[in-house]
Amino acid sequence: MSIFKNLSRLDYVVIVLCIGLIVAQVWLDLKMPEYLNIVIQAATNPGHEMSEIWLNGGLMLACAVGSAGLAVVTGFLVSRLAARFSMRLRGQVFDKVQGFSQEEIHKFSTASLITRSTNDITQVQMVFAMGMQVIIKAPVLAIWAICKIVDKSWQWSLATGVVVALIVIGVVVALFVTLPKFRRIQKQTDDVNNAMRENLRGVRVVRAYNAENLQEQKFEKVNNNLTKTNLFVNRVMSILQPMMMLCMSGLTLAIYIIACYLFNGAGVLERPAVIGNMMEFSSYAMQVVMAFMMLIMVFIMLPRAITAGKRINEVIKTPHSIGDGTFEGKTEEQGAIEFRNVTFAYPNAEEPLLKNINLKINKGETVAFIGSTGSGKSTIINLIPRFYDVTEGEVLVNGVNVKDYTLANLHDRIGYVSQKAVLFNGTVRENIAFGEKGDTVIDDEKIQKAIKIAQAKSFIDKMPNGLDSHIEQGGANLSGGQKQRISIARAIARDPEIYIFDDSFSALDYKTDAKLRAELRKNTKDATVVMVAQRIGTIKNADKIVVLDSGEMVGVGTHSELLQSCPVYKEIALSQLSKEELENA
Repeated sequence: MSIFKNLSRLDYVVIVLCIGLIVAQVWLDLKMPEYLNIVIQAATNPGHEMSEIWLNGGLMLACAVGSAGLAVVTGFLVSRLAARFSMRLRGQVFDKVQGFSQEEIHKFSTASLITRSTNDITQVQMVFAMGMQVIIKAPVLAIWAICKIVDKSWQWSLATGVVVALIVIGVVVALFVTLPKFRRIQKQTDDVNNAMRENLRGVRVVRAYNAENLQEQKFEKVNNNLTKTNLFVNRVMSILQPMMMLCMSGLTLAIYIIACYLFNGAGVLERPAVIGNMMEFSSYAMQVVMAFMMLIMVFIMLPRAITAGKRINEVIKTPHSIGDGTFEGKTEEQGAIEFRNVTFAYPNAEEPLLKNINLKINKGETVAFIGSTGSGKSTIINLIPRFYDVTEGEVLVNGVNVKDYTLANLHDRIGYVSQKAVLFNGTVRENIAFGEKGDTVIDDEKIQKAIKIAQAKSFIDKMPNGLDSHIEQGGANLSGGQKQRISIARAIARDPEIYIFDDSFSALDYKTDAKLRAELRKNTKDATVVMVAQRIGTIKNADKIVVLDSGEMVGVGTHSELLQSCPVYKEIALSQLSKEELENA
């Protein structure tokens, strides 16, 4: 599989070393039956000395100890190799996903990406750790053992060949039946992860609506599907073990029966050799069968690992739809944004969401987007940091197309606050100083200034350890308003050219909202502010308000201008404020 291209040169050196150790191990295993034959012939022939028995018995013991020691060393090396390989794969998958746009994430789904970076890589690691030893050892052991027994007796060789053929036929039939099911198992594992993730994310809503039984039914459905498929596969594979044990017992019995006929037909002096050959052949025959049994154990795991490997490769080989540009120099303009004939449609959408948008935002302006749900407000501002790329037209920052910037350079110019406040497991300080911005260091002075502007100082000072207080994953130990203010402080601490607020004031009360915006205007005079908001009170003092309706610009102007010239804006305003409040605004 192409997934093994991720092995390093050192890994290949270790593999070659392991192959050598395994061959040496097989040689020791196959020497023991030879010494056993000599011991038996010495014991049954009065002419042999006792010292010969002790010598060959000692050599058998030395081979057994040596084989065990080599097996331990090989297992240790292969386990380390498999662990390093899976670590490298997991890192590659994570790095790849880090560069995915929303298009690629939606293509795979979050639950599937989690499964691929955990369960799938574990499947590959297990087969790599166990399979490498078996896949190398089993063929070498089988071929070498067969070479040693072919000249002993054609009857014994025929019996061994029949048993091996039966085992191979059984394995091939089992794999033919189960291989499609292994592909289904991985997909059903995704479904189980997705159901669990959905339930955990919406646990409050589930409880509020007494929907526990409904969620249990949803989970039970996907869980039962996975269980049934696993049971089918395991039942088919469970037939192989007793079948192989039956074959081994049958082969042993056949060897003894054939030996009886050979013993009766042999002379008195030849009979000790027949007994010795029988024991030697029996040991070699068991080695051959054991080799095929080991291969079967790998074949049971291999189909699922192959499917897992293909799924991992799908992620690694998926090209980023949003590629990195080359421009990372200085620009003549600062904080200027322009949309030129921008049209945007989501992948596989029937119609574009944004249509022919033309807008120029100058340095230092505060521009707000407002409109009905689904009008494209959040989408248009997400085109600036290139979370999506335009379908037609272009978006320029400081006169340069955003596609030409390196993503790091583009994002260094922007302070972004998402619609849903996102916080990470760590301290308040770590969350506000999150990320990197070129060589700029976000020290405590900048952090304190940012939390003051974001109106977050009052509640942060009351926390047990101030800036060093712990924030749980997703900000689970904070309220919605507190999470939004820390998210806003994070953007302010970067001191960017452009601020993007995607409906980032919705969880704040009107008083805090007004104070925050006033402080923001006072301390970010030279920065451009682009915001999406639903409240008229939040955007009425903006330098420019853009009204969107069904993906089209239906109005651009100040609050008072739009009340006179844009019916859509007036309708939104009247839905929130009375005529008297609008007149006094």
